[in-house]
Amino acid sequence: MNTMHIASRREFLKKALSGAAVLGAGGGTGLLAAAEQSPAGAKSRVAIAHDALLRGAGSTPGSSVDERRMLALLDRAMQALFDRDHAIEAWKKLVRPGDLVGLKVNTLGGRGISTNPQLVEAICERLQEAGIKAQEIVVWDRETEELERAGFHISTSGNGVLCFGTDRVDYEQELVEHGSVGSRLSKILTQRSNVLINVPVLKDHDGAGVTIALKNMYGVIHNPNKYHPNGCDPYIADLNMLPEIRSRMRLTICDATTAMYEGGPAYKPEHSWKNNALIVSQDPVALDYTGWQIIERKRAEKGLKTLEAEERAPRYIATAADQEHRLGTNDPKRITTVEV
Repeated sequence: MNTMHIASRREFLKKALSGAAVLGAGGGTGLLAAAEQSPAGAKSRVAIAHDALLRGAGSTPGSSVDERRMLALLDRAMQALFDRDHAIEAWKKLVRPGDLVGLKVNTLGGRGISTNPQLVEAICERLQEAGIKAQEIVVWDRETEELERAGFHISTSGNGVLCFGTDRVDYEQELVEHGSVGSRLSKILTQRSNVLINVPVLKDHDGAGVTIALKNMYGVIHNPNKYHPNGCDPYIADLNMLPEIRSRMRLTICDATTAMYEGGPAYKPEHSWKNNALIVSQDPVALDYTGWQIIERKRAEKGLKTLEAEERAPRYIATAADQEHRLGTNDPKRITTVEV
């Protein structure tokens, strides 16, 4: 994956982003988070796209996916989410030429249970077709080494897509706060993107219950270790309320090609399954609720107790949906799930 040079554009981006962030939050462009756009009582849409042949018959959960089938799977998910005949029409509702797009992946679990590089390549391909220049896309996570272990190619120069960790540029010095949270944000978020696409994975978490869209933002801050008591509640919800995150968030594309129902967040191959699916939504709360139910069904299939029975139900999801946060909905009556 090619990249653009960091230093030569840093000052330009600092200036450009101050205006770009305001523009993205100004309404009328179709770029606000779904929870903020939708009128009261409106339903949130979650699309789930499946492809049983994504890896081929008889392959293991962590095995490589077919790149062409991954691109087609992404297209079907986007068409279903936005109810469009062509995927590119959906992408053009999310981004426009000149946007600086950050793809926040999850690579903590290594190659076995991390965001799939083939999925990220497919997203980057469609973003460029929607008018985003390759050098205006950055694929990132906390640590460069974690990205490498997950199979990403690290580059910091050239004219293509950038890919590196926050450890290369550090965090902002100033703390930003909301409720229980006070953290320093990655400079990749604050200085290199005005559009954020969240690309987490679907897995169990020993403390929070599940870790999907909302918890993936722990990889944006310098002190996630502080926010794990009480099942990460209300910390996950408060973190996602930070304006620097909320104003940029456009879409979550959950990599559910390999998923975990027990033993997370570290990779446990014995508790993983080849799910071969993508879950896509503009409402991260609705997506997390939907992903939680998928994990519970797999746990039941395997004869395990519910997360509630294990006293680690993901209560942060309800907090994120409450009247104080309003980050989305966890009410199944207000979630329209489309499976393709």
